[in-house]
Amino acid sequence: MASSSSSSRQVKHQVFLSFRGEDTRVNFTAHLLQALKDKGWNVFFDDDTLKKGEKISSALSNAIVASVLSIIILSKDYASSNSCLSELSDIMDRKRNPTDKYIVLPIFYHVNPSHVQKIGGTFKTSFQKHESKQPADRVQRWKSAFQEVGALKGWHIGGKSDRYETEYIKDVVEYISKELDSNCTSVSEELVGIDDQKKIILGLIEEEHSRVIGLWGMGGIGKTTLADVVYSEICQNFGSHLFLRNVSEKIKNVGNESLRNELFSKLLNQKGICINSPSIGHPYQDRLNNKKVLVVLDDVSNPDQIEFMGVRHFGPESKIIVTSRDKQVLKNGRANHIHEVKKLNENDSLQLFSTFAFKLLNPAADFQYLSCKFVGYAQGNPLSLKVLGSKLYTKSRKEWESEVDSLKQYAEPKMSHILKSSLDGLRELEKNIFLDIACFFKGEKMDTVEKILSNYYMGAMSGIRNLVDKCLLDSIDCYSMHDMLEEIGKDIVRQECKEDPGKRSRLWFPEDVDQVLRYNKVSVNCIYIVFYYFLYLFYFN
Repeated sequence: MASSSSSSRQVKHQVFLSFRGEDTRVNFTAHLLQALKDKGWNVFFDDDTLKKGEKISSALSNAIVASVLSIIILSKDYASSNSCLSELSDIMDRKRNPTDKYIVLPIFYHVNPSHVQKIGGTFKTSFQKHESKQPADRVQRWKSAFQEVGALKGWHIGGKSDRYETEYIKDVVEYISKELDSNCTSVSEELVGIDDQKKIILGLIEEEHSRVIGLWGMGGIGKTTLADVVYSEICQNFGSHLFLRNVSEKIKNVGNESLRNELFSKLLNQKGICINSPSIGHPYQDRLNNKKVLVVLDDVSNPDQIEFMGVRHFGPESKIIVTSRDKQVLKNGRANHIHEVKKLNENDSLQLFSTFAFKLLNPAADFQYLSCKFVGYAQGNPLSLKVLGSKLYTKSRKEWESEVDSLKQYAEPKMSHILKSSLDGLRELEKNIFLDIACFFKGEKMDTVEKILSNYYMGAMSGIRNLVDKCLLDSIDCYSMHDMLEEIGKDIVRQECKEDPGKRSRLWFPEDVDQVLRYNKVSVNCIYIVFYYFLYLFYFN
């Protein structure tokens, strides 16, 4: 299918509906179509054409081009239809176009999602028949598209679920409506349940006297994610803008002045600004006062950090978003509004958990009850949901039940218990790498960390990838992890020997390292400590 740019494409239909008529025409598809129409969405639905010849009609091809997203209902005989497979190939061709950001949402209707991705079950038989009748290159194109759609996140309907199909349809329509209402940004598991809160913050930003907006909530609740979504949506409306992540941590590492110089250099578009005094001179005050800026100060732990960054000198139409776990910090920092970031409701929690536990937007039918158990334990905390779901991905039902039992030992499992339980199942290599990054290398450049760890561990890169897959480590330009995971890692090391730091496997406070070396308290474990200490000095100082 010839690809065209999204800017020149004329949208005629919000939704393109692809299905095998003989399987679902008079039941699920008909009800889904009506529910979408009742919401006011324009849906391309062509029952007749799907039963015709081998090639996809030009009308269908044009409809795919002129739509915003496609829903593909993958039923047991979907792959037996030449027309369905040709249509699917055109849909996936468009999705592969990086400029399109085209959304494809599969519904696995009484079929196993893994059978789609691996072409198993009845689909294997269907493709074997195609291979005996169709050109090899055409069948290969169909196979590639079929396997790709099997790897996408969607809904699984079937099995032993006690939910009615109408409930699934309600979920699908609600999800699609959110996607279309938000200008069809790409599907992201990070943004589940964030739309309502985003609208509140955007409303506050529109208010004339709302200058400093505080986002307050417990660790892992989504403060940074919410700030990032708002920032991305409005930053182009400001003359200068900057998102300063992990303010408290960076101040510990580089100091107040260095971080403020970085901020001013960006806002004033001048390299090398260097203000070495607590006060800000008039030349800089005047220049800042003429600028309409957007600044996010993420993870602030002291109101003085807000004042030190010079926010009162920013131009009158400027907006400052501050995130903190401490409400009093925001009050003392003179926030005009403080928004408590809410935990996810039950439906959004279940969806977020499912995207990590099953790579689907709803739980697998046989795991519905157990999924609800884990969602209850996580208490709407996105970080807990992601870490738990990632730990359980591809695990058997017995392993799920064992994990439930381990959480039952806590009357009310706290987030720290949930996160710590996810470390218990790590291999020794993964646990060591996790502790190393928590104690030494959080926030450092990826290539530097990889070089150090690869010199020390066989298979370090594999261990790092596994930690990223388990949501215990983030990798965007540098290696990082959530503050709560960092604290859990450091606490594990502290518990190795509370009284004598020299008997711990790792030391990260310079005072402890100095004491161990100065008073010759080097145990066997400390050989490891000294090695890391000098590596750290060599690479980062």
